[in-house]
This record gives sequence, C-alpha cells and structure tokens, in this order.
Amino acid sequence: QVQLVESGGGLVQAGGSLRLSCVASGRAFSSYVMGWFRQAPGKEREFVAVISWSGGSTYYAESVEGRFTISRDNTKNTAYLQMNSVKPADTAVYYCAASSVIASIPTIRHDIQYAYWGQGTQVTVSS
Repeated sequence: QVQLVESGGGLVQAGGSLRLSCVASGRAFSSYVMGWFRQAPGKEREFVAVISWSGGSTYYAESVEGRFTISRDNTKNTAYLQMNSVKPADTAVYYCAASSVIASIPTIRHDIQYAYWGQGTQVTVSS
C-alpha cells in the first residue's frame, strides 16, 4: 500500500505559475509510475501527466503540453507538477496517483490503471 498527500494548490492569476507536490509513504515509491489528474466542477476527472518510475519517461495531455512539467525525486518520495502559463481552464482539483501497471508510459493515462490516489488539492486560476 502507498499513501499519497498532495499540496501546493491555491489561487493564482492567469499566466502565473504553481508547483504541486505529492508525498508518498508506505511501499517503495520508486516502484510506482506516478500520474497527475484533475477534475473541474461538473466535469469528469481527466488525465494531466504521467512519469515513469525512474523519471526518464513522461507523457502529457495535449491541453497542458509545453506548459506543465511532471517530475519526481525518489530520494524524497515526492512527485511534482510544475504548472506554468496557467489558464482559467486549468482550474480544478488536482490529484496525484500511483500505478503498478507495466506498460508503455503514454498508455498509462486511465483512472482504472491507478490503484492509489491522494485526496486532491484545489487550483484556482483567476482571469
């Protein structure tokens, strides 16, 4: 089992930046693929980004490609989501999740592939 706790959310102006963190405890963090998802009010949860266990492979949703960066520090049991040039459309609750699926990283982008989830952190982008 692994427990995930997100932090770093808040209110930011459009065009600004924010860095989300996801701290893991429990089983070996480095053995999990980590993903970020988000859910806006009235919408389904959607994939944002995923990173391999080593950090060497990443994949992004088209809507955030070039603006967001996913990373991880296995020595700190932490995954990050750096959000730059944010837009009002990025407003959502952001969740980190851990997956033990063994597959090509770009294919590990569906909710059902992730066994462990954090409680979420709210990001609000003002125009």
